[in-house]
Amino acid sequence: MISSPDRLFHILDPRQFSRPLLDELCALTTRVRSIAKAREGARALQTLLSNKRAMLYFTQPSTRTFLSFNNACHVLGIRTSEIRDPSISSEVKGESFEDSIRTFSSYVDVIIMRTWGEGMAAQSAALMDRIRRPVPIINAGSGKDQHPTQALLDIYTLERSFESRGGIDGKVIGLMGDLKRGRTARSLAYLMKSYSDVRLVFIAPEAFRMESPLKKHLSDNGIEFYETANLSEVISELDALYVTRLQVEYDTAEESKGYDHARFTVGLEQMKKLKADAIVMHPLPRGPELDPEVDSDPRAMYWRQERNGMWMRVALLVKIFGVENALGEFC
Repeated sequence: MISSPDRLFHILDPRQFSRPLLDELCALTTRVRSIAKAREGARALQTLLSNKRAMLYFTQPSTRTFLSFNNACHVLGIRTSEIRDPSISSEVKGESFEDSIRTFSSYVDVIIMRTWGEGMAAQSAALMDRIRRPVPIINAGSGKDQHPTQALLDIYTLERSFESRGGIDGKVIGLMGDLKRGRTARSLAYLMKSYSDVRLVFIAPEAFRMESPLKKHLSDNGIEFYETANLSEVISELDALYVTRLQVEYDTAEESKGYDHARFTVGLEQMKKLKADAIVMHPLPRGPELDPEVDSDPRAMYWRQERNGMWMRVALLVKIFGVENALGEFC
């Protein structure tokens, strides 16, 4: 089922989002979190989708994404079921992945999934589009592939951080770390096609540079980007620095052994070189690439970024089920 500007169904890839839809989702996120601040508003939100059920199929480890989706469902009164270990499902008896997904769809109204394998959310959506009672598939992270809802909360964090400076348009955004295997940085970079005069700086060692398909996409959409392995030569130009960790879970041999963390780390010395009104983001969990001493700097946005995740996912569920107009009754 194809999403339209007025309706979302499956959420699979950041490239499906237009600028008007991104702006709408950001506004909707701010609206629902504002409603939830009052006790009466929070209670009203819990009635909004209390007739719906969600399956959280998370067979790849997750803390933030799982908890934020689970709590986003609870904010809206959606009841949740979960499978976090395929060894306790019928897949160990030989049931195919597609049969498992079709089974879930018989019991719930939306399937939110995170998997080790790339393309599995898209495979599930294609299955749903062939059956009589399809339910939305939300890609909550597919291998090294894409993480569209993380990209959406990142966009929201950037917009909120730059709301007094004209938003994301015209900003210089650095993405640093394991860009080859980091799906969060890739998904965020794909969304830049919707913004004007944005410049991207990819900061990574040669072995972990952003791969060619993403760079071709940027070139095809007229998005300027620059690659370097030297943070110090670009840090003073950045409006935002998006730091990512080394994705050791995807090592097939010893790829990560030659990674020099010291060259791709943000600490107090790097913060001295960053603009006074710039921000630092990180999708978490962090490793040695982000010094905890940075946490107290007002430019550190990653804990706010994490908090924003739940509210953006609330907004997505509101949009998917088409109940955004009902929010007017809560104001």
